[in-house]
Amino acid sequence: MKPGSGFGGPKAKGKFKRTKRPKRVEAPKACRFTKDKIFEVDYRDVATLQRLVSAQGKIQSRKRNGVSSFYQRQVQTAVKRARFLGLLPYVGE
Repeated sequence: MKPGSGFGGPKAKGKFKRTKRPKRVEAPKACRFTKDKIFEVDYRDVATLQRLVSAQGKIQSRKRNGVSSFYQRQVQTAVKRARFLGLLPYVGE
């Protein structure tokens, strides 16, 4: 290809440089389990686990939950155990 042939290269004519939007900065959420001083996530606590699972039944990400990585790993295993025992559905309602 020739430079300046209209494919967005450095010599594309008639193009203008876009201005970048400022990045959205949010304050980090405090970890729910650290705040409540809970050391271990219990698979039998269905009410807590349902808050950490979406309506479709997917485990929500750590950033969305506001949970530290230490507790996110525990949440993951607790949700899987609760699903296996039938306490939580695999798929949302």
